[in-house]
Amino acid sequence: MDFIDPIIEQYALDHSDPESNLLKQLNRKTNLNVLQPRMLSGHLQGRLLSAFSKALKPDKILEIGTYTGYSALCLAEGLNQNGQLYTIDINKELEEFAQNYFDSSLFKDNIKFLIGDAVELIPNMKHPWDMVFIDADKENYSTYFDIVIDKVRKGGWIIADNVLWSGKVTRPTSTNDLETAAIKAFNEKVHLDKRVSNILVPVRDGMMLMIKN
Repeated sequence: MDFIDPIIEQYALDHSDPESNLLKQLNRKTNLNVLQPRMLSGHLQGRLLSAFSKALKPDKILEIGTYTGYSALCLAEGLNQNGQLYTIDINKELEEFAQNYFDSSLFKDNIKFLIGDAVELIPNMKHPWDMVFIDADKENYSTYFDIVIDKVRKGGWIIADNVLWSGKVTRPTSTNDLETAAIKAFNEKVHLDKRVSNILVPVRDGMMLMIKN
């Protein structure tokens, strides 16, 4: 399924900054060699994540869900000189793949890659976060929000990916579709939470942007 009309997407790409050579290579290798390449943020969303990060100029970024590292590299583009990005993934099978790209990037000293369960790791991380990007298992989106919200500084951003879930959130949900039900619940939860201001941005598969009040 295409997220948006391919002609419109190509026009947007033609009028946006290009991917770096490293990101272009990572994009290609992911699509050729890794299962579910649709999970990759990709060129257009990657440039948007980079723009968000450059606008915020964060010292500390937390990413929940590394996959092959594309979004982490995009977010790292906006880090302050000595800033740190911590990215967590539970899938050890992709650790070497992603780490190789981190090590080949300009941000090899800024990106800290952790393998493990984010629900267990995050409570022991003491940093006040300037930016959090959530792109992991959908059934835990609300849990991830709950464990990071008090660690995000005032004015900091939380971004959650795939919140339109291929449009399934707009339709009745079957009782066995736990992922769609979880995303619907998450969208309602953060929309009603007075600790954040939010906007759902219909880019690619939908991004929920939340700013800590």
